[in-house]
Order: sequence, then C-alpha cells, then structure tokens
Amino acid sequence: MRLIRNLGIALTCILALSVSAATYKLANGKEITGELLPTSANETGVQVKVGEGQYERVLWANMSQEDLRTLAQNPRLQPLVEPFIEITQEEKLKQTEVTIKPPPRIAREAPGSVIGAMFSSGVGLFVVLLVYAATIYAGYEVAIFRGQPPLLVAGLSAIPFLGFVVPIIFLSMPTRLKPEEITAARSEAVAAEGTPEAVNPMQAEGAAHPAALHIAHEEKKESAKLPQTVVYQRGQYTFNRRFIETKFANFFGVVRRDADKDMVLVVKSARGTYTAQRISRIAANDFHVEVHHGAASEEIMIPFVEIQEIRVQHKSVQ
Repeated sequence: MRLIRNLGIALTCILALSVSAATYKLANGKEITGELLPTSANETGVQVKVGEGQYERVLWANMSQEDLRTLAQNPRLQPLVEPFIEITQEEKLKQTEVTIKPPPRIAREAPGSVIGAMFSSGVGLFVVLLVYAATIYAGYEVAIFRGQPPLLVAGLSAIPFLGFVVPIIFLSMPTRLKPEEITAARSEAVAAEGTPEAVNPMQAEGAAHPAALHIAHEEKKESAKLPQTVVYQRGQYTFNRRFIETKFANFFGVVRRDADKDMVLVVKSARGTYTAQRISRIAANDFHVEVHHGAASEEIMIPFVEIQEIRVQHKSVQ
C-alpha cells in the first residue's frame, strides 16, 4: 500500500510538471503535436512526447515567438525561454519610456498691497526697519548740521510714515546760532572784508565820558590786551582737511611762538567740547587733537562731520 501511494504521488508531480498535449509551431513552418515535458528542458531546448514511447527534441530557437511567450508563463521554463523571446518595438518603447512627473510648485499668494507685502515677509520687514533707522539717523545729522537739538529732531523723525519729512523741513531751515555766536560771526565777517565795524564809541569796552569821575584803582586792562576770539560756525564754513590745514596751520607744530603760544583751539562737537593745545595728526575724515588734563595729556579723535563749532581763543578766556 505504501508503494502504491508513493507511485501515485510521483505520478501526480509528473503530471503537474508536464504541460498538456498541444500543437507547437516551428520557425520553419512545421508543427509538432505532443506533450511537452518540462523536466527535460535545458538551455538549448525541450523534449516533446509525440506518441507512446516517441520523443522529439525541439530547440528553443526553432519555436515560434507565440509559443515561447506561452511557455514563459511557466515559472520553471521562464528563465530558459526568455533569452529567445524577441522584444517588439512597442515593448522597447514601453521599457524605455520616461514618465515625466511635474515638479511641485509653490502656490501663488493672492495679490495684495505693497505695504502689506512688505510687512508679510522677513526681507520686506528688514527693509522697512532699515529705512526707519536711516530716517532717524538723517534727522540726527541734520540737527547737528543746523545747530538744532539732536534729540528733538531725531524724535520727530521717528514718527512712523511722517518722520521722513522732518529732516527735509529742518534742513531747509537756517542754522540756529546763539547770540554770542552771531556777534562773533559778524565780527569775523567784518574783519574778513577789511572794513571797520561801525561801533558806538560810548559802548566800547573801557570807554568813558571825558567829564566822568574816575576811581583811583581801576580794574586791570589786561583783558583788553587779549587777542580776539575767532569763531568758525558750521553752516558758514565747511569743516574738512583743507579747511583745518589752512586755518589752523600754527597748531600743527609741537612748539608755538610769539602771539600764538598762548592760544588754544576749542572744538565743539557732538561728543563734547574739547580745549586742544595742538593738532597731532589729520586724516581725510577726521583729525586728532592733544588735550591736557593737568600734567597729563590725551589724544582725542574728532570726525569732521561731528564738528559744530571751532574757536581760536586765549587760554585764559573761559
């Protein structure tokens, strides 16, 4: 019983591996009808049982393309017949076909106002802040140039959407001068023209009526002998390297003689007021002055754009 069962199982396997009888067309036009035996297949061909006890070997190269494609559906025969299957032009095109996938696109936002677009992006917000800071700085520079309070002009320039007109308004205004600066500027203008200024002799310092009483001990007249203070105000003069080298050439030397030895240079700038004994060096955009603090000295750099006023006066003048 066990032998019969084993034979039955073997027969079933052989039947499962075999292909039912069929008619196969050859490349030369002949046809073979029989049962193809998959177990006999190799790289060159396969045997077909054409009758009882009769077998015929068929080469893969002699079989038609239609039969080869049918046999390729059998997993056991597919690796053997696949090299002999001719690929059609359509199949070649399908294998080499390139599927073009559209790239992902960023959705375009709905159009809006320019101001809204500026505040909706990081770059636009940076540009707005940059323009805002430049407007405030412009107001500060205009205030220094026109002698106006820097904090006032810079504060007005910080008003959103309206501050950009503030520097223009203050720039169109005349330079603001103090009363003593106006007097000094007039005296300098008269001296530059070479014509004496019409002054009331009775208003001059030290002038008195001939018949007036005189006190025995009068104040010392040394102050009348001091050299006149010369004032150079921003707005009337342009402070640059050529101006400094031309007007204050005597202050470049280490030792000054005669009438200039007791003169000092008072520079009023945005950083403060400095009383300098000499100019140590000068560049295209700034110059360095030597300032004494008791027995010690200090060299200070002053940019030309920050200078508001320069006075040449005697060291005893406060």
